[in-house]
Amino acid sequence: MNKPSSYFLTIWTLSSLTYMSTVSAQSTSSSTDTLTDAIVRRVHKSALTIDPHLDILVDFNTPGNDAGTDTKGQFDLPKLERGDLDVATVALFAGTAQKTPENIASARKEVDTKLAALRRFVSQHPDRLEFAYTAADLERIPAKGKHAILLSFLNAFSLGKDIAQLPILYRDGVRVFGLTHAGNNDWADSSRPSPGFGDKPDELGGLSALGKQSVAELNKLGVIIDVSQLTPAGVFQTIQLSRAPVIASHSAVRGRVDATRNLNNDELKAIAASGGVVSIVAFSAYLHPSQEQLATYKKNVWEPFGLQPGDDAKSKLDPAAYQKFQAAYREFSSNGYKYTTLADYLDAVDYTVRLIGIDHVGLSSDFNHGGGVTGYTHVGDSPNVTRELLKRGYSEEDIRKLWGGNFLRAFRDVEATAKELQRESKLAVKQ
Repeated sequence: MNKPSSYFLTIWTLSSLTYMSTVSAQSTSSSTDTLTDAIVRRVHKSALTIDPHLDILVDFNTPGNDAGTDTKGQFDLPKLERGDLDVATVALFAGTAQKTPENIASARKEVDTKLAALRRFVSQHPDRLEFAYTAADLERIPAKGKHAILLSFLNAFSLGKDIAQLPILYRDGVRVFGLTHAGNNDWADSSRPSPGFGDKPDELGGLSALGKQSVAELNKLGVIIDVSQLTPAGVFQTIQLSRAPVIASHSAVRGRVDATRNLNNDELKAIAASGGVVSIVAFSAYLHPSQEQLATYKKNVWEPFGLQPGDDAKSKLDPAAYQKFQAAYREFSSNGYKYTTLADYLDAVDYTVRLIGIDHVGLSSDFNHGGGVTGYTHVGDSPNVTRELLKRGYSEEDIRKLWGGNFLRAFRDVEATAKELQRESKLAVKQ
Protein backbone atom coordinates (compact mmCIF):
# COMPACT_ATOMS: atom_id res chain seq x y z
CA MET A 1 0.00 0.00 0.00
CA ASN A 2 1.31 3.44 -0.80
CA LYS A 3 2.45 5.04 2.45
CA PRO A 4 2.44 8.72 3.33
CA SER A 5 5.31 8.44 5.84
CA SER A 6 7.17 11.76 5.37
CA TYR A 7 5.65 12.18 1.93
CA PHE A 8 4.65 15.82 2.31
CA LEU A 9 6.96 16.65 5.17
CA THR A 10 9.60 18.35 3.04
CA ILE A 11 7.21 19.81 0.48
CA TRP A 12 6.14 22.60 2.76
CA THR A 13 8.38 24.37 5.27
CA LEU A 14 6.23 27.09 6.75
CA SER A 15 9.04 29.52 7.48
CA SER A 16 11.05 29.15 4.29
CA LEU A 17 9.19 27.49 1.44
CA THR A 18 8.84 29.94 -1.39
CA TYR A 19 6.71 29.70 -4.48
CA MET A 20 8.45 31.49 -7.32
CA SER A 21 6.19 32.44 -10.19
CA THR A 22 7.69 32.76 -13.63
CA VAL A 23 6.46 34.09 -16.92
CA SER A 24 5.49 31.43 -19.42
CA ALA A 25 8.22 30.49 -21.85
CA GLN A 26 5.77 30.26 -24.72
CA SER A 27 3.56 33.07 -25.93
CA THR A 28 -0.14 32.32 -26.13
CA SER A 29 -1.08 31.35 -29.66
CA SER A 30 -2.95 34.01 -31.59
CA SER A 31 -5.19 31.30 -33.00
CA THR A 32 -6.49 30.13 -29.61
CA ASP A 33 -10.05 31.03 -30.58
CA THR A 34 -9.90 28.55 -33.47
CA LEU A 35 -8.43 25.72 -31.39
CA THR A 36 -11.26 23.22 -31.81
CA ASP A 37 -11.60 19.84 -30.13
CA ALA A 38 -10.94 18.27 -33.53
CA ILE A 39 -7.59 20.06 -33.84
CA VAL A 40 -6.57 19.10 -30.31
CA ARG A 41 -7.53 15.48 -30.87
CA ARG A 42 -5.66 15.33 -34.18
CA VAL A 43 -2.47 16.74 -32.67
CA HIS A 44 -2.79 14.51 -29.62
CA LYS A 45 -3.32 11.36 -31.68
CA SER A 46 -0.40 12.22 -33.97
CA ALA A 47 1.99 12.12 -31.01
CA LEU A 48 3.36 8.99 -29.37
CA THR A 49 1.96 9.73 -25.92
CA ILE A 50 3.96 8.22 -23.05
CA ASP A 51 3.39 8.74 -19.34
CA PRO A 52 6.73 7.64 -17.82
CA HIS A 53 5.40 7.25 -14.30
CA LEU A 54 2.06 6.34 -12.76
CA ASP A 55 1.14 4.04 -9.90
CA ILE A 56 -1.46 1.47 -9.03
CA LEU A 57 -2.78 0.53 -5.62
CA VAL A 58 -2.71 -3.01 -4.25
CA ASP A 59 -6.41 -3.50 -5.03
CA PHE A 60 -5.90 -2.69 -8.71
CA ASN A 61 -7.88 -5.02 -10.98
CA THR A 62 -9.28 -7.10 -8.15
CA PRO A 63 -12.90 -8.26 -7.68
CA GLY A 64 -14.98 -5.15 -7.19
CA ASN A 65 -12.30 -2.97 -8.77
CA ASP A 66 -12.14 -4.23 -12.35
CA ALA A 67 -9.63 -2.07 -14.25
CA GLY A 68 -11.44 -2.96 -17.46
CA THR A 69 -14.23 -0.66 -16.29
CA ASP A 70 -14.30 2.92 -15.02
CA THR A 71 -12.96 2.86 -11.46
CA LYS A 72 -12.35 5.46 -8.77
CA GLY A 73 -8.66 5.27 -9.63
CA GLN A 74 -6.89 7.55 -12.08
CA PHE A 75 -5.79 4.72 -14.39
CA ASP A 76 -7.95 2.05 -16.00
CA LEU A 77 -8.80 0.88 -19.52
CA PRO A 78 -11.70 3.28 -20.24
CA LYS A 79 -9.57 6.24 -19.11
CA LEU A 80 -6.67 5.01 -21.23
CA GLU A 81 -8.92 4.98 -24.25
CA ARG A 82 -10.58 8.34 -23.56
CA GLY A 83 -7.18 9.91 -23.06
CA ASP A 84 -5.59 8.25 -26.11
CA LEU A 85 -2.54 7.47 -24.00
CA ASP A 86 -0.33 5.16 -26.05
CA VAL A 87 2.08 4.02 -23.32
CA ALA A 88 1.46 3.82 -19.58
CA THR A 89 4.65 3.26 -17.60
CA VAL A 90 3.34 1.63 -14.44
CA ALA A 91 5.47 1.47 -11.31
CA LEU A 92 5.98 -1.66 -9.25
CA PHE A 93 6.30 0.32 -6.05
CA ALA A 94 6.29 -0.38 -2.34
CA GLY A 95 7.12 2.19 0.30
CA THR A 96 10.04 2.29 2.70
CA ALA A 97 9.68 1.14 6.30
CA GLN A 98 11.95 0.19 9.19
CA LYS A 99 14.71 -2.07 7.85
CA THR A 100 13.55 -5.42 9.17
CA PRO A 101 13.32 -8.75 7.30
CA GLU A 102 9.56 -8.73 7.85
CA ASN A 103 9.10 -5.26 6.36
CA ILE A 104 11.31 -6.02 3.37
CA ALA A 105 9.38 -9.23 2.72
CA SER A 106 6.08 -7.34 3.04
CA ALA A 107 7.27 -4.73 0.55
CA ARG A 108 8.33 -7.41 -1.92
CA LYS A 109 4.95 -9.08 -1.57
CA GLU A 110 3.31 -5.77 -2.49
CA VAL A 111 5.50 -5.50 -5.59
CA ASP A 112 4.64 -9.07 -6.61
CA THR A 113 0.92 -8.43 -6.03
CA LYS A 114 0.99 -5.41 -8.33
CA LEU A 115 2.90 -7.31 -11.01
CA ALA A 116 0.34 -10.12 -10.90
CA ALA A 117 -2.53 -7.60 -11.14
CA LEU A 118 -0.98 -5.98 -14.22
CA ARG A 119 -0.46 -9.34 -15.86
CA ARG A 120 -4.13 -10.17 -15.30
CA PHE A 121 -5.11 -6.76 -16.67
CA VAL A 122 -3.19 -7.28 -19.91
CA SER A 123 -4.23 -10.91 -20.34
CA GLN A 124 -7.91 -10.01 -19.87
CA HIS A 125 -7.76 -7.47 -22.73
CA PRO A 126 -5.34 -8.87 -25.32
CA ASP A 127 -7.01 -6.94 -28.15
CA ARG A 128 -6.46 -3.60 -26.39
CA LEU A 129 -3.39 -4.01 -24.19
CA GLU A 130 0.13 -5.41 -24.56
CA PHE A 131 3.29 -5.32 -22.50
CA ALA A 132 6.20 -3.40 -24.03
CA TYR A 133 9.76 -4.64 -23.57
CA THR A 134 11.74 -2.62 -26.13
CA ALA A 135 11.81 0.89 -27.54
CA ALA A 136 10.50 -0.54 -30.79
CA ASP A 137 7.50 -1.97 -28.91
CA LEU A 138 6.52 1.55 -27.84
CA GLU A 139 5.81 2.36 -31.49
CA ARG A 140 4.71 -1.07 -32.69
CA ILE A 141 1.97 -1.64 -30.13
CA PRO A 142 0.13 1.71 -30.61
CA ALA A 143 0.43 1.26 -34.38
CA LYS A 144 -1.74 -1.86 -33.93
CA GLY A 145 -4.39 0.22 -32.14
CA LYS A 146 -3.49 -1.04 -28.67
CA HIS A 147 -2.11 0.56 -25.53
CA ALA A 148 1.35 -0.44 -24.31
CA ILE A 149 2.09 -1.17 -20.66
CA LEU A 150 5.74 -0.56 -19.79
CA LEU A 151 6.87 -1.73 -16.36
CA SER A 152 8.97 0.39 -14.05
CA PHE A 153 10.26 -0.30 -10.57
CA LEU A 154 10.55 2.26 -7.79
CA ASN A 155 12.32 1.92 -4.43
CA ALA A 156 14.96 -0.76 -3.92
CA PHE A 157 13.91 -1.14 -0.27
CA SER A 158 11.87 -4.19 -1.28
CA LEU A 159 15.04 -5.86 -2.66
CA GLY A 160 16.93 -5.71 0.62
CA LYS A 161 20.59 -5.87 -0.41
CA ASP A 162 20.11 -8.44 -3.17
CA ILE A 163 21.51 -7.05 -6.42
CA ALA A 164 20.84 -10.44 -8.04
CA GLN A 165 17.19 -9.37 -8.17
CA LEU A 166 17.93 -6.87 -10.96
CA PRO A 167 18.16 -9.41 -13.82
CA ILE A 168 15.07 -11.13 -12.40
CA LEU A 169 13.15 -7.85 -12.57
CA TYR A 170 14.41 -7.40 -16.13
CA ARG A 171 13.07 -10.83 -17.06
CA ASP A 172 9.77 -9.83 -15.46
CA GLY A 173 9.64 -6.92 -17.91
CA VAL A 174 10.97 -3.98 -15.89
CA ARG A 175 12.65 -1.40 -18.14
CA VAL A 176 12.77 1.67 -15.86
CA PHE A 177 14.35 1.55 -12.39
CA GLY A 178 14.33 4.14 -9.59
CA LEU A 179 16.55 3.47 -6.59
CA THR A 180 14.65 5.17 -3.81
CA HIS A 181 11.49 6.92 -2.66
CA ALA A 182 10.61 8.67 0.63
CA GLY A 183 13.11 7.32 3.11
CA ASN A 184 16.69 6.10 2.71
CA ASN A 185 17.39 2.48 1.84
CA ASP A 186 20.49 0.30 1.47
CA TRP A 187 21.05 1.51 -2.09
CA ALA A 188 20.71 5.28 -1.93
CA ASP A 189 19.81 8.33 0.11
CA SER A 190 16.36 9.79 -0.41
CA SER A 191 15.72 13.45 -1.09
CA ARG A 192 13.16 13.04 1.72
CA PRO A 193 14.82 11.07 4.55
CA SER A 194 12.36 9.83 7.13
CA PRO A 195 13.13 10.71 10.76
CA GLY A 196 10.53 8.14 11.80
CA PHE A 197 12.72 5.41 10.29
CA GLY A 198 15.86 6.80 11.90
CA ASP A 199 17.15 8.29 8.63
CA LYS A 200 19.82 10.96 8.58
CA PRO A 201 20.20 13.37 5.67
CA ASP A 202 22.88 12.23 3.19
CA GLU A 203 23.93 9.36 5.43
CA LEU A 204 25.26 7.38 2.45
CA GLY A 205 26.70 10.40 0.67
CA GLY A 206 24.32 9.78 -2.26
CA LEU A 207 24.64 6.21 -3.51
CA SER A 208 25.96 3.34 -1.40
CA ALA A 209 28.50 0.88 -2.83
CA LEU A 210 25.52 -1.32 -3.70
CA GLY A 211 23.77 1.56 -5.44
CA LYS A 212 26.87 2.37 -7.45
CA GLN A 213 27.20 -1.27 -8.47
CA SER A 214 23.57 -1.27 -9.58
CA VAL A 215 24.21 1.53 -12.09
CA ALA A 216 26.64 -0.66 -14.04
CA GLU A 217 24.29 -3.65 -13.83
CA LEU A 218 21.28 -1.67 -15.05
CA ASN A 219 23.33 -0.23 -17.93
CA LYS A 220 24.34 -3.73 -18.96
CA LEU A 221 20.78 -5.02 -18.79
CA GLY A 222 19.38 -2.13 -20.83
CA VAL A 223 17.21 -0.69 -18.06
CA ILE A 224 16.58 3.07 -17.96
CA ILE A 225 17.86 4.55 -14.70
CA ASP A 226 15.42 6.96 -13.05
CA VAL A 227 17.00 9.56 -10.76
CA SER A 228 13.73 10.97 -9.40
CA GLN A 229 13.68 10.96 -5.58
CA LEU A 230 17.49 10.90 -5.21
CA THR A 231 19.52 13.57 -3.43
CA PRO A 232 21.63 15.92 -5.58
CA ALA A 233 24.70 13.87 -4.66
CA GLY A 234 22.92 10.71 -5.78
CA VAL A 235 21.81 12.31 -9.04
CA PHE A 236 25.31 13.51 -9.93
CA GLN A 237 26.93 10.20 -8.94
CA THR A 238 24.45 8.24 -11.04
CA ILE A 239 25.08 10.44 -14.08
CA GLN A 240 28.85 10.20 -13.63
CA LEU A 241 28.76 6.40 -13.34
CA SER A 242 26.19 5.68 -16.04
CA ARG A 243 27.30 4.92 -19.58
CA ALA A 244 23.76 5.60 -20.79
CA PRO A 245 21.42 8.59 -20.49
CA VAL A 246 19.35 8.80 -17.32
CA ILE A 247 15.86 10.17 -16.83
CA ALA A 248 13.84 11.77 -14.07
CA SER A 249 10.47 10.15 -14.66
CA HIS A 250 8.41 12.22 -12.22
CA SER A 251 10.12 15.36 -10.93
CA ALA A 252 9.48 19.08 -10.74
CA VAL A 253 11.81 22.06 -10.49
CA ARG A 254 13.37 23.64 -7.44
CA GLY A 255 13.78 26.93 -9.25
CA ARG A 256 10.01 27.37 -8.83
CA VAL A 257 9.24 25.49 -5.62
CA ASP A 258 11.98 25.02 -3.03
CA ALA A 259 11.24 21.43 -2.04
CA THR A 260 14.06 18.90 -1.64
CA ARG A 261 12.09 16.48 -3.81
CA ASN A 262 12.42 18.90 -6.76
CA LEU A 263 15.49 19.10 -9.02
CA ASN A 264 17.73 22.15 -8.93
CA ASN A 265 19.01 23.81 -12.09
CA ASP A 266 22.38 22.05 -11.97
CA GLU A 267 20.68 18.66 -11.71
CA LEU A 268 18.38 19.50 -14.62
CA LYS A 269 21.32 20.56 -16.76
CA ALA A 270 23.33 17.45 -15.86
CA ILE A 271 20.46 15.13 -16.83
CA ALA A 272 20.15 16.92 -20.16
CA ALA A 273 23.92 16.73 -20.72
CA SER A 274 23.73 12.95 -20.24
CA GLY A 275 21.30 12.83 -23.16
CA GLY A 276 18.44 12.17 -20.76
CA VAL A 277 14.97 13.52 -20.13
CA VAL A 278 13.29 15.29 -17.21
CA SER A 279 9.57 14.50 -17.18
CA ILE A 280 7.77 17.17 -15.21
CA VAL A 281 5.26 15.71 -12.79
CA ALA A 282 1.70 16.98 -12.41
CA PHE A 283 1.84 16.90 -8.61
CA SER A 284 0.25 19.90 -6.93
CA ALA A 285 2.50 20.34 -3.91
CA TYR A 286 5.63 20.40 -6.07
CA LEU A 287 4.14 22.91 -8.48
CA HIS A 288 2.27 25.44 -6.33
CA PRO A 289 2.42 24.73 -2.58
CA SER A 290 -0.71 25.57 -0.63
CA GLN A 291 -0.98 26.27 3.08
CA GLU A 292 -4.56 25.04 2.89
CA GLN A 293 -3.34 21.73 1.50
CA LEU A 294 -0.75 21.39 4.27
CA ALA A 295 -3.34 22.16 6.95
CA THR A 296 -5.73 19.59 5.49
CA TYR A 297 -2.93 17.02 5.31
CA LYS A 298 -2.14 17.41 9.00
CA LYS A 299 -5.77 17.63 10.14
CA ASN A 300 -7.20 14.71 8.12
CA VAL A 301 -4.28 12.30 7.88
CA TRP A 302 -2.09 12.65 10.97
CA GLU A 303 -3.90 14.36 13.83
CA PRO A 304 -6.77 11.83 14.13
CA PHE A 305 -4.15 9.24 15.09
CA GLY A 306 -2.13 11.46 17.41
CA LEU A 307 0.75 11.63 14.94
CA GLN A 308 2.88 14.27 13.31
CA PRO A 309 4.16 14.22 9.71
CA GLY A 310 7.35 12.18 9.65
CA ASP A 311 6.30 9.73 12.36
CA ASP A 312 6.58 6.01 11.58
CA ALA A 313 2.86 5.32 11.56
CA LYS A 314 3.27 1.60 10.90
CA SER A 315 5.24 0.99 14.09
CA LYS A 316 3.19 3.37 16.26
CA LEU A 317 -0.31 2.19 15.30
CA ASP A 318 -1.98 -1.17 15.70
CA PRO A 319 -2.89 -2.91 12.41
CA ALA A 320 -6.52 -1.74 12.40
CA ALA A 321 -5.58 1.89 13.09
CA TYR A 322 -2.82 1.72 10.48
CA GLN A 323 -5.34 0.59 7.85
CA LYS A 324 -7.51 3.59 8.72
CA PHE A 325 -4.47 5.84 8.55
CA GLN A 326 -3.64 4.58 5.06
CA ALA A 327 -7.24 5.07 3.98
CA ALA A 328 -7.13 8.66 5.25
CA TYR A 329 -3.98 9.28 3.23
CA ARG A 330 -5.47 7.79 0.07
CA GLU A 331 -8.52 10.02 0.45
CA PHE A 332 -6.34 13.10 0.93
CA SER A 333 -4.05 12.14 -1.94
CA SER A 334 -6.94 11.60 -4.36
CA ASN A 335 -7.99 15.22 -3.88
CA GLY A 336 -4.57 16.83 -4.34
CA TYR A 337 -5.47 18.00 -7.84
CA LYS A 338 -7.84 20.62 -6.39
CA TYR A 339 -4.99 22.82 -5.18
CA THR A 340 -3.17 23.36 -8.49
CA THR A 341 -4.16 24.09 -12.08
CA LEU A 342 -3.07 22.82 -15.45
CA ALA A 343 -1.58 26.28 -16.02
CA ASP A 344 0.66 25.84 -12.96
CA TYR A 345 1.79 22.50 -14.35
CA LEU A 346 2.63 23.87 -17.79
CA ASP A 347 4.44 26.83 -16.19
CA ALA A 348 6.89 24.29 -14.73
CA VAL A 349 7.23 22.64 -18.15
CA ASP A 350 7.92 26.05 -19.71
CA TYR A 351 10.59 26.79 -17.11
CA THR A 352 12.37 23.51 -17.82
CA VAL A 353 12.18 23.92 -21.59
CA ARG A 354 13.76 27.35 -21.27
CA LEU A 355 16.54 25.99 -19.08
CA ILE A 356 17.57 22.74 -20.80
CA GLY A 357 15.82 22.74 -24.17
CA ILE A 358 12.81 21.03 -25.68
CA ASP A 359 14.79 17.85 -26.49
CA HIS A 360 15.23 16.96 -22.82
CA VAL A 361 11.79 17.59 -21.29
CA GLY A 362 8.82 15.27 -20.93
CA LEU A 363 5.44 14.99 -19.19
CA SER A 364 4.38 12.70 -16.35
CA SER A 365 1.48 12.32 -13.93
CA ASP A 366 2.30 10.21 -10.84
CA PHE A 367 -1.38 9.25 -10.89
CA ASN A 368 -2.64 7.11 -8.00
CA HIS A 369 0.10 8.45 -5.73
CA GLY A 370 -0.86 12.09 -5.34
CA GLY A 371 -0.53 13.20 -8.95
CA GLY A 372 -3.05 15.29 -10.82
CA VAL A 373 -3.99 18.93 -11.20
CA THR A 374 -7.27 20.64 -12.04
CA GLY A 375 -7.81 19.92 -15.71
CA TYR A 376 -5.59 16.85 -15.66
CA THR A 377 -7.12 14.68 -12.96
CA HIS A 378 -6.72 11.23 -14.55
CA VAL A 379 -5.40 9.48 -17.66
CA GLY A 380 -8.57 10.34 -19.55
CA ASP A 381 -7.75 14.05 -19.31
CA SER A 382 -4.48 13.71 -21.25
CA PRO A 383 -5.74 15.66 -24.31
CA ASN A 384 -6.21 18.69 -22.04
CA VAL A 385 -2.43 18.86 -21.67
CA THR A 386 -2.07 18.92 -25.44
CA ARG A 387 -4.65 21.68 -25.66
CA GLU A 388 -2.78 23.82 -23.15
CA LEU A 389 0.52 23.25 -24.97
CA LEU A 390 -1.07 24.40 -28.22
CA LYS A 391 -2.47 27.48 -26.50
CA ARG A 392 1.02 28.35 -25.34
CA GLY A 393 2.39 28.21 -28.87
CA TYR A 394 4.21 24.90 -28.79
CA SER A 395 4.56 23.43 -32.28
CA GLU A 396 3.23 20.00 -33.15
CA GLU A 397 6.82 18.75 -33.42
CA ASP A 398 7.61 20.05 -29.94
CA ILE A 399 4.45 18.45 -28.52
CA ARG A 400 5.49 15.13 -30.03
CA LYS A 401 8.87 15.46 -28.29
CA LEU A 402 7.34 16.33 -24.93
CA TRP A 403 4.70 13.60 -24.98
CA GLY A 404 6.97 10.73 -25.94
CA GLY A 405 9.60 11.41 -28.57
CA ASN A 406 12.28 12.39 -26.09
CA PHE A 407 11.62 9.38 -23.85
CA LEU A 408 11.73 7.08 -26.88
CA ARG A 409 15.10 8.50 -27.95
CA ALA A 410 16.54 8.00 -24.46
CA PHE A 411 15.24 4.42 -24.34
CA ARG A 412 16.89 3.65 -27.69
CA ASP A 413 20.17 5.08 -26.42
CA VAL A 414 19.95 2.93 -23.29
CA GLU A 415 19.39 -0.16 -25.43
CA ALA A 416 22.31 0.74 -27.70
CA THR A 417 24.58 1.19 -24.67
CA ALA A 418 23.52 -2.20 -23.30
CA LYS A 419 24.40 -3.92 -26.58
CA GLU A 420 27.82 -2.26 -26.57
CA LEU A 421 28.48 -3.24 -22.95
CA GLN A 422 27.39 -6.82 -23.61
CA ARG A 423 29.71 -6.92 -26.64
CA GLU A 424 32.59 -5.58 -24.53
CA SER A 425 31.89 -8.22 -21.87
CA LYS A 426 32.02 -11.04 -24.43
CA LEU A 427 35.30 -9.75 -25.84
CA ALA A 428 36.79 -9.56 -22.34
CA VAL A 429 35.82 -13.17 -21.67
CA LYS A 430 37.49 -14.32 -24.91
CA GLN A 431 40.68 -12.52 -23.97
